[in-house]
Amino acid sequence: MHIKSFLLALAAATVLAGCNVANVLTPYKLAIPQGNEVTQDQVAQLKEGMTRSQVRFVLGTPLLTDPFHADRWDYIYTDAKGGSLREKHTFHVVFESDKLKSWTGDVLPASKLIKLGADDASAPSLTDPATAAAVASATPVARASDASAAAVAQ
Repeated sequence: MHIKSFLLALAAATVLAGCNVANVLTPYKLAIPQGNEVTQDQVAQLKEGMTRSQVRFVLGTPLLTDPFHADRWDYIYTDAKGGSLREKHTFHVVFESDKLKSWTGDVLPASKLIKLGADDASAPSLTDPATAAAVASATPVARASDASAAAVAQ
């Protein structure tokens, strides 16, 4: 009889603990950033008079191009988690005669690019996007093909 009451109490405790855990645990909800991340570094590179292709190179392809406002590009960035909006940034670029006239809006903080070879004083700093692009394009495969082309030329 003693064992029967112990098992009954154990079963009741397990059921009650299971009910409590269901209320505490929630499923993992992803943070989903969408759109164009326009940073202060990118905005600092904008200059009046730039062409559309130059602006596209600096900021990327705009999320929205309105057919009714062909001279305005809208860059929109949203970050949501679990169905609720955490942050939203909008940035607008205005052109006049296919040249950059003005820009306004919210931007994200400056990007923090990784500095390769930070211990080496001769290593290039990758905080400048132009330097980062140049370093990224100089792959070991390209260097190997340059060396083989030089050997063939000799």
